[in-house]
This record gives sequence, C-alpha cells and structure tokens, in this order.
Amino acid sequence: MADADDVRRLALALPHVEEIDSDGFDFRVGGHGFVWSYPERTPGRPRVIRTDIAVLYVGDEAEKQALLLGEPRLFFTAPGYEDWPLVMLRLAEVDTGRLAELVTDAWRMRAPEALAADLDEPAGPAGTRPRARGGGPLGGRIRCHGREPDPQHPALPRCPVRLRRDGRPGRPDLHRRCLPAR
Repeated sequence: MADADDVRRLALALPHVEEIDSDGFDFRVGGHGFVWSYPERTPGRPRVIRTDIAVLYVGDEAEKQALLLGEPRLFFTAPGYEDWPLVMLRLAEVDTGRLAELVTDAWRMRAPEALAADLDEPAGPAGTRPRARGGGPLGGRIRCHGREPDPQHPALPRCPVRLRRDGRPGRPDLHRRCLPAR
C-alpha cells in the first residue's frame, strides 16, 4: 500500500525533478508534469485535490488502454482525461515497488533526452545497460487486448512488444499488427 509520501520520495529521488507548490503533490521534469495528485471535479462543487490518487503520464492511448483494461483495480480514467495519455492510480491498491516502476517510467517518457541520460542505471555485464524488467508500466508482455493466449493453442494471435528508441522494451502494439506466436 502506497501513499502520497511514497510518491514524493520516489519522484524526488529522480534527477532534475522539481516539485510544484500545490495542495497535493505535483512533480515535473524539464517543465513537463509526470505525476501529480488527482484534482477531482464534481459539477456544481469546488475541485477537491485527492492525494490518495495519482495522475500518471503513460505515453500514448495504447498503453493507457492496456493499463485500464489489464488492471482496473489499480487504474481508471475520468471525464476530461479521455483524450490525454494519462491514467489515475489508486495509491492504496499499489505496492511501493510497482509505484517506483510507474513513476520512473512516467519520468522517462516526459524527460527531455538530455536529462533522461542522467538517470543513474547500474551497468550490467561488461558495462552494458540492463533491459527494463517487465516492459515498463505494463508489467511485461501484454497479449492483444489483455488476453493471454491459450497454452493449448500457441498459434493464436498476440501483440509483440515493440522496442523504444533507447532499446528498452516498449508497449505492445494493441491494435495494429497482431502476429501469430513465435
């Protein structure tokens, strides 16, 4: 179970992060927000800042839909956020390890390239950088529309995991090129 203090600790541990003064938490890198507290809006009432819910930048609509469909207990969206690559995360439902992965991946997607290179990653064998475990916030290879193929029928379609420009595992392409299992 995570909370706003965990978000603050994890975000401030990343390089070049600035915290914006707000009623909750709001973190930016290179002037771009990557995680902040959810400003709940109810028609006819004042906005309420919810520090038990984090808004995370996720990159694109495919990744957003994979998170929303794959883990509805953790992630949701709200009116006004439909057209944005953002998801809301229930902090009480996530452990700090997964939260660290989500916050770091949001930071990576928003940080300008010159700043992203400063993220301190330990070197792997022979000085190589390790590949991200689990493919970022998606937590590993997600099959087409969140369905795992039947082990009895491995030739059923699945979506491949694409690589990002930096070589790290990326999000699956959920709606284009579904290929047979290899």
